Amino acid sequence: TAGYGKNPVVRDLSFSLDSGCLLGILGANGSGKTTLLKAVCGILPHTGSCTLEQKVLEELSPRQMARQCSYIPQKSGIAIDISALEVVLMGFNPWLGLLERPDTAMKEEACRMLALVGLEGKEECNYLTLSEGQKQLCILARTLCCGTGLLLLDEPESALDFRFRHQMLEILRDWVSCGGRAAVVTLHDPLLALNYCDRLLVLSEGRSLGMLGPKEDSAEKMEALLGQIYGRISLTRLKDRGGRERLVMLKE
Repeated sequence: TAGYGKNPVVRDLSFSLDSGCLLGILGANGSGKTTLLKAVCGILPHTGSCTLEQKVLEELSPRQMARQCSYIPQKSGIAIDISALEVVLMGFNPWLGLLERPDTAMKEEACRMLALVGLEGKEECNYLTLSEGQKQLCILARTLCCGTGLLLLDEPESALDFRFRHQMLEILRDWVSCGGRAAVVTLHDPLLALNYCDRLLVLSEGRSLGMLGPKEDSAEKMEALLGQIYGRISLTRLKDRGGRERLVMLKE
């Protein structure tokens, strides 16, 4: 249970996810998606506990937490002139000592992550001059350098165009498949969630309506649950030109 002051936004919520899982969170505006992520990573006070591989996150110091869990908010909060490369190198801070600077190997890894997210050649660009979508990709690159086992991402696709939205979800899919990793991502676009996430947690007014498995659950089951937040919908499975199955959602 978590909220602001004496007003709970998320109430009695419980869920779990396995290693290798990309968990999407869907819900209307104000349903508690952002509040939930902030509670898990310790930004918001809450009751209950969050356990990651037998470690109780509430018992960790901020530095220990940063080595276990990475959080990407909707806005980065960076407001100073700094290069894109320097932003990505911040991802190594939990592993550096006082006054210790990133070494050559870290700089090479940071450049590799920038290339991975589509920002190759932008290393020396002023972060503040990047588009909002490029800023989100830069922060994703920083997070991938952290070496944590759990990623928490709050609407990472909100400022991205069609191509980069799918690219970001592909990157997250590849990342969680590398073993010992998992990610929780809040999404505005239900089609991205349905086609890239292993599990979907559906929220309404701070409570769980249920959990879905897009690959296993029937269209009828998903229509009934998602219809509680989107209104009457229809889901159908189609195949793209490569033969991959995709879910399509229509508003009735």
